[in-house]
Amino acid sequence: MRKADLVTSISEKTGIAKVDVLVSLESFFKEVKGSLAEGENVYIRGFGSFVVKKRAKKIGRHIKENKAIEIPEHFIPAFKPAKVFVEQVKDKVKALPNEESAD
Repeated sequence: MRKADLVTSISEKTGIAKVDVLVSLESFFKEVKGSLAEGENVYIRGFGSFVVKKRAKKIGRHIKENKAIEIPEHFIPAFKPAKVFVEQVKDKVKALPNEESAD
């Protein structure tokens, strides 16, 4: 599902204009990105958490030059789904037909 599909789906289910849904969705994304950029995590009960994870420094390799390089410590955004969310996905995926058994 792409963002346009998500906007259409929400618009159809709620009766809100697509433009208004898109503006709301973009505002949500902007707020989450802004909070994470400031080092503040975002917790949405029943859905999950947008968190900032710390990656320790490590030694990598520059393939073309075959040299070891140091990758400094850095922070990355991550999403951790809520337990309820994970269980719902597990239950739904179990209900889908297994592709391997179709062979």
